[in-house]
Amino acid sequence: MTTTLVWDLRDDATRTALLTQTFAMLDDMTAREVREACAVAGVPAGHCHDIAEVYAAIDGLEVPEEVREDMRAVYGILAEAEAVAHGVPVDKTHFHEVGNGAAIANALLICLAVRATGAQAVEATPVQCGEGFVDCAHGRLPLPAPATRAIIDRGLPVCEYRREGELLTPTSAALILHFVDRWA
Repeated sequence: MTTTLVWDLRDDATRTALLTQTFAMLDDMTAREVREACAVAGVPAGHCHDIAEVYAAIDGLEVPEEVREDMRAVYGILAEAEAVAHGVPVDKTHFHEVGNGAAIANALLICLAVRATGAQAVEATPVQCGEGFVDCAHGRLPLPAPATRAIIDRGLPVCEYRREGELLTPTSAALILHFVDRWA
């Protein structure tokens, strides 16, 4: 029997929503094991400023190779989106919020959880990207933020109705683009 992980992203497509829905497929023991694996993986506490630093941090993680590959793919998508948003080559992108240790650990936790489900496929609804403005390292930006918009433009279907707030971040958009095999 094929196991499918289903993400309902119509109201919230943040990392928290992805994590909550993914952990709902895990039993309590597996969920604890995933959290522990993330805690001991060796995510650096500092800040990675560019894709080369992020890749070096990922390569140093004590996790299965397939999880490192997921992380490299997700951060590759992020670097490409930042490059589009700033009009620079990928190797010249500068990571702000997504490059800190907590953000890397958060993405790692989702990658570990997805793999722990044993799902052979991931299906998702169109995503809620929200509306309004967000304050970030680049100042006050309209939603979806430019890097998020660059990922949406790669093929993420979005909901027609919009809720207030940032409900799709660049990182959650990259995770969704990487993992989703089909759209509901």
